[in-house]
Amino acid sequence: SEYFWLVDALDGTKEFITGGEDFTVNIALIYQGEPVMGVVYVPVSEDMYAGYITKEGDKRAIRWTPDRKDDKQITVRPMPAEGVTVMASASHGDRSKLDGFLESFKVKKLMKRGSSLKICVIAEGKADLYPRFGPTCEWDTAAGHAVLSGAGGHVVRYDNHTPLTYGKPIFENPFFIAHAPGIDLQKA
Repeated sequence: SEYFWLVDALDGTKEFITGGEDFTVNIALIYQGEPVMGVVYVPVSEDMYAGYITKEGDKRAIRWTPDRKDDKQITVRPMPAEGVTVMASASHGDRSKLDGFLESFKVKKLMKRGSSLKICVIAEGKADLYPRFGPTCEWDTAAGHAVLSGAGGHVVRYDNHTPLTYGKPIFENPFFIAHAPGIDLQKA
């Protein structure tokens, strides 16, 4: 159908099982293969990220925390001259492939997180790049993808840098790169 919902009631299962804090509830609305609205909720901190993008190109992303009475708009940041901050999975992925990919970039910091929070950290302007060289399903990424799009970022396929789409057979994602604008993927 043109529209469908993708829900992950527990993203970051390993984090949850080990007593970590990086697990989320992800809900995304997909329209013609594109995530147009998404919510990422963090049960431990009660933080919530949300984002949308309209057919007309209007977009917005917010972060809500329980200590604030209102939400805070979030956006990706410009490329820092001192080097990029890279997000990596705390428990998944191919480290040698990640290291090879990052050789083309000036890396200031590598941060490891669980669940879709890796994408939300980019949307919030606290990181710049998240290359994923490991298996994921569409429900793992769609809500974070919508938040990042609403904040001005992108999620693209690793192999050809075209936008990551949703509604594929068996709902598996290829390797992908979530990033803020200004990342030169051609050199990687």
